[in-house]
Amino acid sequence: MRVRIIAVIMPVFLILCSLVMAAKERGPMMPIAPLMIEHRLIERMVNVVEEQTARFRQTGEVDLVFLDSLIDFIRFYADKVHHGKEENILFAELRKKNITPGHKAVMEELLQEHRRARALVGQLDAVAESYRSGDKGSLPEICTILEGLTSLYRGHIIKEDRHFFLPVMNYFSKEEQNAMLQEMWEFDRTMIHVKYKEVVRRSGEKIGK
Repeated sequence: MRVRIIAVIMPVFLILCSLVMAAKERGPMMPIAPLMIEHRLIERMVNVVEEQTARFRQTGEVDLVFLDSLIDFIRFYADKVHHGKEENILFAELRKKNITPGHKAVMEELLQEHRRARALVGQLDAVAESYRSGDKGSLPEICTILEGLTSLYRGHIIKEDRHFFLPVMNYFSKEEQNAMLQEMWEFDRTMIHVKYKEVVRRSGEKIGK
């Protein structure tokens, strides 16, 4: 099942990478550009989650294939790929600057929200397994967690896009921005290999190799 889920998610990821590379060829861009492009895809998934949650409540049935896809999407794309670039590149470089207390406070809030998202996905994974094992009474909890994730990501994206990303670019020279952008390209290329190595590892475990 995991391999099938990845087969659905990865084409979207590769399409996004091609769009970013096309933008790169058009000329210089700020390092927040790929992050904001990724936000649009995450928003699309959030919209799907809202629709599915309403359907779960209406029908009294949970689509476990969808939940598996969602968990994989958030853990790999939203967290490892997207949050990974924010935490390991943008935020890491901001810590080297004399940023204002206000910007520092917002950055800490964003990091807390990343941790909150990871915790919610962990809870969702556990409750989904309970449901898979026959605990149909866990449906309301699944829906509550999904609603928490959609609310969290909507607010998180607004905070970054409208109140954080553009202002903090003023701390960096054009050369520093270009260096971060190049680091992000390399980060994305590396993550594709990380993903498929994990696919092979899990596939091997299933057949005892």
